Amino acid sequence: MTEVQPLQRRARRLSVLPPAALALAFALAACQKEQPAQDDAATAKPAAAAPAVTAANAVSSKVAALSADQLREAARKAYGENRLYAPAEDNAVEYYLALRDKAPGDAAVSSALTDLLPMVVIAIEQSVNREDFAEAQRLSALLEKADPQHPALARLKNSIVQQQGLVAQRAEQQKLSAEEEAKRQAELEKKRQEDQRRQQEEAARQLAQQQQQQQQTAERQAAEQRAAEQRAAEQRAAEQRAAEQRAAEQRAAAARTAAAPAAGGAEALRPVSTPAPRYPPEALRAGTSGEVQVEFTVGTDGSVTAARVVRSNPARVFDREAVNAVRKWRFQPVSAPVTTRRTIGFNPEG
Repeated sequence: MTEVQPLQRRARRLSVLPPAALALAFALAACQKEQPAQDDAATAKPAAAAPAVTAANAVSSKVAALSADQLREAARKAYGENRLYAPAEDNAVEYYLALRDKAPGDAAVSSALTDLLPMVVIAIEQSVNREDFAEAQRLSALLEKADPQHPALARLKNSIVQQQGLVAQRAEQQKLSAEEEAKRQAELEKKRQEDQRRQQEEAARQLAQQQQQQQQTAERQAAEQRAAEQRAAEQRAAEQRAAEQRAAEQRAAAARTAAAPAAGGAEALRPVSTPAPRYPPEALRAGTSGEVQVEFTVGTDGSVTAARVVRSNPARVFDREAVNAVRKWRFQPVSAPVTTRRTIGFNPEG
């Protein structure tokens, strides 16, 4: 049993230490030797519920299948490499438990397990604290298999159960909180959609009202424009009628004025000189004949003060010569200006 002699010597050294120093030694050993296990466990996601591990299956079938010599060599190597209780299926505690099953009376194996169990207890507590319940249950099963009457076993099992309950309760609270938050968000979304619906309906109503008002305003403006245009047209028509009426009245008055002197005043006019008009050369060469009616006014001194063409045939052929001739006419003085008309004929044959 040379492979367990270092364990026996370590156990003897620990047995002579004071209780406080012994506890410190176990704590330091646990901190040093469990670091690989902690690193492995830290990478695993804590589980609130894990497959049940009991003392009966604490040692894996893979480890249990090894021979006694293989178990001694594996335990020695694991101990030397500080794989005291982890990882599963490759640690000193499992190897020694399997070896104890094959060699129940081996004192060195029992001594080695006695040295290792305080470290297992510390590892269980640490696993519970970090909520790695699968690892805590595995280590608890190893502890129970090694010593079913261990004084810390019941406390550790109860701690695992209590902590699992707290984790489950916290998860349930978180679930409820998440459900409440989801419900609150759903209510907020429903309210937001309802507010949007009302806002859109109000916006549509206001838009329709605005469009209706714009249409009514446009129709009113169009009606006012049509009415204004109609009034303007009526005013223009009235002005046109008034202008035509004034023109007609003026023409009638002029006709009356012209007719009155022509009837009475013409007899009173006594010509002194009435030279004939010059015959336009173009009309003479063309043999064109015609006549021009000229209206003229004789002043009190007997001279012609105004003359204009009333009508001519053909138009504008003899107008200028007829007016020029009338302007040269002279009459005996009269007491008041006299307006009259004369028709001047043009005949190329004389």
